[in-house]
Amino acid sequence: MKIYVAGHRGMVGSAICRALALRDGVEVITRTSAELNLTHQAAVQDFMAHERPDQVILAAAKVGGIHANNTYPAQFIYENLMIEANVIHQAHAAGVQTLLQLGSSCIYPKLAKQPMAEEALLTGTLESTNEPYAIAKIAGIKLCESYNRQYGRDYRSVMPTNLYGPGDNFHPENSHVLPALIRRFHEAKQAGLAEVAIWGTGTPRREFLHVDDMAAASLFVLDLPKEVYARETEPMLSHINVGSGTDVTILELAQLVAHAVGYTGQITTDPTKPDGTPRKLMDVRRLERLGWSTSITLAQGIAETYRWFLDSAETFRTK
Repeated sequence: MKIYVAGHRGMVGSAICRALALRDGVEVITRTSAELNLTHQAAVQDFMAHERPDQVILAAAKVGGIHANNTYPAQFIYENLMIEANVIHQAHAAGVQTLLQLGSSCIYPKLAKQPMAEEALLTGTLESTNEPYAIAKIAGIKLCESYNRQYGRDYRSVMPTNLYGPGDNFHPENSHVLPALIRRFHEAKQAGLAEVAIWGTGTPRREFLHVDDMAAASLFVLDLPKEVYARETEPMLSHINVGSGTDVTILELAQLVAHAVGYTGQITTDPTKPDGTPRKLMDVRRLERLGWSTSITLAQGIAETYRWFLDSAETFRTK
């Protein structure tokens, strides 16, 4: 079986590739962004027509934290819309029957009832700091649903909570909260700083999922028989949440990271910085009913990610 993994160099895509490498009879097809620009329709059309994959996993996306989303909104909406439209449509044109698209929990309204169930989609106003990215991801879901409805395809979407782990982006400005905290506390420890201030009030609650768990969940969903998946996602084989089902405050997260890093100074908050959405917890009962749940605890995952960061520290210090 030939499986094309779009975004194989990213954190999630690389984890999926590691998991697929353990399977017999699977040929993983990849292309770097230099080899294949997914925002270019003709290039994607030629690639799909030539390779004719049996399945497609769409893990490619332009991603970033609050700062990056606020600073580059046009890039976030344009690039993600183009990637989704090109990969999904050209997969269909090449006769690919099975596709898995990876989205984000930011698709749900800012004040959605917690935990956020799949049915909350399009029921309220989005969080303004990442609205362009969220709209692009919602479009991806609707693309999959539309090709299922019109052409009978089996295109599925999984919506992960906040992901972290080996291969994460530790850029000081453009990273997500957990890798940003790892880098900040590591550098504070190295510099002997007595205090580290975290963005916002520290009260927003967030859920986190290790990327290896996400890879396992993605392949679990991809492998489900269509009739089994349909029982939980009808009509139109819609999206499904992937998460741990538990959350922590940002301050509690900072304390976990400080412990893993070995930082013993004071942790303070900076209320002048934005908090973002007050709470983001996924309702994962749909996935649990299908038979999957997480296996890596947050404390274990942070410790593992910090060890990976130490092994790769020189790379990230130049970014």
